[in-house]
Amino acid sequence: MRREVIVGANLSLGYQSGKSRKEVLQGINFKLFSGELTCLLGPNGVGKSTLIKAIMGRLPVWEGTLTVQGKSINQFTQKELAKNLAVVLTEPFIPGNMTVTQLVSLGRTPYLNWSGYLSDLDKKAVYKAIEDTKIAYIQHERLSDLSDGQRQKAFIARALAQDAPIMVLDEPTAHLDLVNRYEIMQLLREISLQKGKCVLVITHDLDIALESSDQIWLMNCGEDLVKGLPEDMVISGNINHLFPQEKFEFNTQRGRVEIKNQPGDFDIEGPLELIFWLKKALTKAGIYQVNGPIRIKNEPLFIFHKGKDYGSIESFIGGLRIGNK
Repeated sequence: MRREVIVGANLSLGYQSGKSRKEVLQGINFKLFSGELTCLLGPNGVGKSTLIKAIMGRLPVWEGTLTVQGKSINQFTQKELAKNLAVVLTEPFIPGNMTVTQLVSLGRTPYLNWSGYLSDLDKKAVYKAIEDTKIAYIQHERLSDLSDGQRQKAFIARALAQDAPIMVLDEPTAHLDLVNRYEIMQLLREISLQKGKCVLVITHDLDIALESSDQIWLMNCGEDLVKGLPEDMVISGNINHLFPQEKFEFNTQRGRVEIKNQPGDFDIEGPLELIFWLKKALTKAGIYQVNGPIRIKNEPLFIFHKGKDYGSIESFIGGLRIGNK
């Protein structure tokens, strides 16, 4: 069942150096639920890391309340908190000679006694985490020999082995290629759905967040936390809180951010999809006006303009440039 796992009410957070206090976030309210993947987005410096540090118990709450599993965050010992909250950081320390299995085994640290030996139950949790993240084929490999994507999955497996109901990940797709970014986020979505975990991800990948998350939080300087279902955020226009609206806008039909009010005077006939990409290529090339009508079709690509045929957008733009010399 969907239940509240982390609740922040009228939360004010910041940093203190001596008698000097710098408030970063004020009056923040939110709820995180089990079985949901939530993505937190916003420009650098708005307080995302500050909020995460508070949730991790590393930053005291100035005002308001922050509860984890119905208990105030400041009532947890570090060991108790580790049993409730697993964290994957952006730039984790990577011991290159450690194997994947050894790394994942570290997730069992909160449950070990003074001897530090893994019990059969601990070993079972480690191997299950390796299996669930589909990295059994590299379980004996050293971390220094892995790709960035494989290494990130190993750190997620370590967090899974920790067997905490909450997972917090700070930019888990940073430095990864496009395929690995989608794979990592899909993996986290499966973890939230299939294991009922509350997963909070800080990310700058808006496209992937829209595809994979159950909830999106947008944080901006001097504004309240804007949050909701991704589709609601798009339809309502709230997604535009993420970027300067005088320069960019979110195209609700295409599901992507675009430069706002691009100039261009074109008379183009053809499928809407092809017209879109042709206009985009022309304006990127610095061509804002084309004299005469243009016809474009697909299969194969065919562009007809002033009695000439072109088999690609590139050749068409090249022809325009030659004609303008």
